[in-house]
Amino acid sequence: MLSLRRYHYQVLNCEYGKNTIKFLRLHREGKKHFVKEVEVCTHLRLTSAQEYLEGNNSLVIPTDTIKNIVLVLAKKNGIPTLEQFAIDICKHFMTTFCQVAYVKTYVQEVPWQRLHEVSKILIHSICLCWTHIVSYFWITGPLVVFAGIKDLKLMKTTQSGFEGFYKNEHTTLPERHDRILCGELFCKWSYGECKDFDFDCIWYTNKICECILEAFAGPPDCGEYSPSYQKTVNSIQMLVLSKVQVIEVILNNTFYNVVDMKNLGLTNDKEVSKCSKYNLPGLFRNTQPKSIAAVLHRAELK
Repeated sequence: MLSLRRYHYQVLNCEYGKNTIKFLRLHREGKKHFVKEVEVCTHLRLTSAQEYLEGNNSLVIPTDTIKNIVLVLAKKNGIPTLEQFAIDICKHFMTTFCQVAYVKTYVQEVPWQRLHEVSKILIHSICLCWTHIVSYFWITGPLVVFAGIKDLKLMKTTQSGFEGFYKNEHTTLPERHDRILCGELFCKWSYGECKDFDFDCIWYTNKICECILEAFAGPPDCGEYSPSYQKTVNSIQMLVLSKVQVIEVILNNTFYNVVDMKNLGLTNDKEVSKCSKYNLPGLFRNTQPKSIAAVLHRAELK
């Protein structure tokens, strides 16, 4: 006898949107020009999932329309900050379309900078580049704002080691008191509920990016010793937490091993380095990157 089971299906999430809306917004103030090159991803959740369940598209806002709205908002409002631009996008969809229940917007920027002289040189730390500054926003009840940085490539050629770690019969990693510390950083922080923040003030006055570099490198003249990647992540978080409430840091670290050149009659004292990932000349082998991740929250003491 065949037994038939009955199931009840519940839609837990059904959203759609337009990804990779890439454009450049040029703003002119006399002879001075300002550029914002951004990539926007906007996703919507509708009050009904009828397009998903029944194929009824009457409430669906086409993704081409989403793209056009983003471009029109950039034209009309400009992009004063990434945060404000994403808020403008979210508010437009929430206030214009009654069938929209939820908006999630992701904005990332190519950080073009004017050419200028470097006023201060750190003797042992290098900031290679950062590819994007990113911001996350969504509306579900109150407006919650996140922002951050990704692909920030950092290196310090000394003042880093890894010693005193747990060892057993499977341990082959040697202790190091002086090594190259290199990584690619992703950092995301929360502003909490949006209540008329001055995002430019937070970014430029609080100098969050400068805080990250300071925590990583230490003082310009002498640096600061890092006993591990984990402690470096914590140092970054503790300094930035004086400016924001919650911060997540992921450091994709890259290990460098000195090549033994004794059989070539040479002593390699780390004068020349090689990183296969970036195709730089030198004498170090680049192993697979590892990730160090941590989330830290600042709470008021009662």
